[in-house]
Amino acid sequence: MKMKSPLFVVMMFCLGLSFAVNAALPNVTAQGKPFPSLAPMLKQVNSAVVNISTYSTKQASVNPLLNDPYFRHFFNLPEQDNSRQQAPQKRQQSAGSGVIVNAQDGIVMTNYHVIKDADEVRVSLIDGRSYKAKIIGSDPELDIAILSIKAKQLTQVSISESSLLEVGDFVVAIGNPFGLGQTVTTGIVSALGRSGLGLEGYENFIQTDASINPGNSGGALVNLNGELIGINTAIIAPAGGNIGIGFAIPINMAQASMQQILKHGEVKRGQIGVSIQDITLDLREALGLDNGQLGVLIASVAKDSPAEKAGLTSGDIITKVDGKATTSTGQLRSQIGIKRIGDKVKITYLRDGQSKTVNVKVGEPQTLASQESSWKLHPLLEGASFAKNNEGAGILVIEVQANSPAAYSGLRAGDVIIAANKQRVDDLSSFQKALVLAKNSVLLQVNRNGSSLFIAIR
Repeated sequence: MKMKSPLFVVMMFCLGLSFAVNAALPNVTAQGKPFPSLAPMLKQVNSAVVNISTYSTKQASVNPLLNDPYFRHFFNLPEQDNSRQQAPQKRQQSAGSGVIVNAQDGIVMTNYHVIKDADEVRVSLIDGRSYKAKIIGSDPELDIAILSIKAKQLTQVSISESSLLEVGDFVVAIGNPFGLGQTVTTGIVSALGRSGLGLEGYENFIQTDASINPGNSGGALVNLNGELIGINTAIIAPAGGNIGIGFAIPINMAQASMQQILKHGEVKRGQIGVSIQDITLDLREALGLDNGQLGVLIASVAKDSPAEKAGLTSGDIITKVDGKATTSTGQLRSQIGIKRIGDKVKITYLRDGQSKTVNVKVGEPQTLASQESSWKLHPLLEGASFAKNNEGAGILVIEVQANSPAAYSGLRAGDVIIAANKQRVDDLSSFQKALVLAKNSVLLQVNRNGSSLFIAIR
């Protein structure tokens, strides 16, 4: 019989010893206490996080060559029946996540982009049950949708105060990545108040390094107490997968939208009537502000607006809203955006170096009046006036002054701007947001007399 080598014997001995040691590992510390674990918390929360499947019907594309009689004759294809030329329809399915926020009424919160254009939405629970869901309403600007299911013995997640979050707090993300089924990942809050990402209309995201991937959208971001602090909504993924940069909508904002949807079926956001911009280094020096001064500059105040009635004026710098610091235009829009029409907000601002506070009543949304010049939007568009297009999507060019930068660009009165800097624009807010993506140039996609064209302005 051939003898085994000493090395082989030693390896087998080490492996056996390793298995024995692992099998004998205690499940308590030296002091007799159990090891830290998220399992007890997750047992309470997991059943409140659901998988969402959506189904939609899409017209399948047909090669246009098949409609060419010469092509069909050349390849000896049979004649087409004109009554059957319509392309077949294809059934599509996609997956996402959601959170049960009201067990008694079967209310589920998810992202709007998860259920957008869906013909049918189904909610699957962790215990295997599945229900057809009804879409109660949505808030596309915040990317929130509210569903309801008729089910008993549901579990809801507790809701926390997301405004108390701090960078470094531990968080847990729960969802359905890549359709694998419920998955739990952990991390910390990497940053707060993230905006300017070009993701949604109102951006004030929680950034986290907890692994979030496609399919996690609409899922829960909870703290170590198992309380809901955010709705996972987006990732930065240049390679298509998670790189440790994920974003969640703060639950305070999502809950404000949900309350309006449940009460009115839609979300109506008010405004205070100001045009705002971030404070750059050049502006800080030009305005004589202290080094490091944070806030949002009021560029203009609309006539007869709540802001004007409260005494705010151009040049004022908003530093706080309801006592909470305001450092960017995105954050200010979100702070006002969660308020309902008729609510009062306490605005703290700087004027001539003096800090003042005033109460402003949130009013009805206003379009940009025709007499307002567009330098408030972008210097390269000076001389043009805009308003929301009442006949459809986009921004209507009302007037273009002669010998102005806007006139030299080729822009004309009556043009409808449907995209700016490759971003679709549906209202003044999205137009302003798209314009700030480029300082020294503007690319506009314009609908003119039924034809589409691009205008590049430098």
